Amino acid sequence: MKVFEATTLGGLELKNRIIMAPMTRSRAIDNIPNNLMKEYYSQRSSAGLILSEATAVSPNGTGYPRIPGAYTDEQIAGWKNIAKGIHNKGGKIFVQLFHTGRVSALLNLPKGAETIAPSVVPLREMEMYTDEEGMQPHDIPREMTLDDIEQVQQEYVTASIKLIEAGIDGIEVHAANGYLLEQFLDPKTNLRSDHYGGDYKKRARFVLQTTQKVVQAIGADKTGIRFSPYGVVNGMTGDYADIVELYTYLANELSKLNLAYIHIADQRSAMSAPEFATDIWKTIGDNFIGPMIGGGNVDSAMKAEKLLNDGYDLVYIGRPFIANPNLIEKLKKQKELVPFDPDLLYSPGPRGYTDWEN
Repeated sequence: MKVFEATTLGGLELKNRIIMAPMTRSRAIDNIPNNLMKEYYSQRSSAGLILSEATAVSPNGTGYPRIPGAYTDEQIAGWKNIAKGIHNKGGKIFVQLFHTGRVSALLNLPKGAETIAPSVVPLREMEMYTDEEGMQPHDIPREMTLDDIEQVQQEYVTASIKLIEAGIDGIEVHAANGYLLEQFLDPKTNLRSDHYGGDYKKRARFVLQTTQKVVQAIGADKTGIRFSPYGVVNGMTGDYADIVELYTYLANELSKLNLAYIHIADQRSAMSAPEFATDIWKTIGDNFIGPMIGGGNVDSAMKAEKLLNDGYDLVYIGRPFIANPNLIEKLKKQKELVPFDPDLLYSPGPRGYTDWEN
């Protein structure tokens, strides 16, 4: 089957076409990648490429409890250790970098940090978990100044450079799932009247500038990006008048950067998003010169193969990897998959994380 064949991504040799999707697991105590995380990722090194869980570029962008960062020397040392463990088992890893923007609670932020966003549009539709006081309302964000915008872009650049120097194979710019970069794209959360808000080209400016700066710093072959068009996670609109024009424009502009890939997150199964109103991933693919990563509800080699036959170049698989670290072998042999325990998805410690015996 094509899904198990070796391929290349940028200048990287992949042993198969299956990507381990980025999944928040909240095991980074004090936001520092640790040996438990090294064991977790190393266990899953048979994937063609691992995309790490979302990793904060700054204290302001941390948002959640126990997520890893890439803005201190100790955090970078932790990622270096993780990369070494994966490479020792023949695997490859891109770290997914993000800033949570308005998706944040003050109790989850390091001391002195604050919640910032494109506009003062708080996330009212849901609450945020904190270790100290359980579920809490999201913070009311401060609208970013032009200096804030430039600073955040530099945070992406600095984190990217340090991670590559630490041995990470590449970076995925997270512009999906309702976090800061998508907050700039969505007219519901971007009410700005300057050249970062308004029509779709202006709303795309922050994403394109940030990605371009990362490419200039580490190389296009080491840079990918993730989108979630029609997604509703974290209070996103899901659909708006110029969504097709927006993503067509993004795809065309990103083609000029020769990115390693565009990754389309499908929220319809795992995150209860509605059906796509258009074939948006095909629109993006038709306008992007480069590999496309797709997935969603993939739990068999046949489903993965179908996505490749439909036009994707690589297929991401998420939750089946949680309880099946040897997922690739199981898919090849059509073995039954072990279900994961949803109560242990975000809990600290090895239970439901590295303690699988299968």
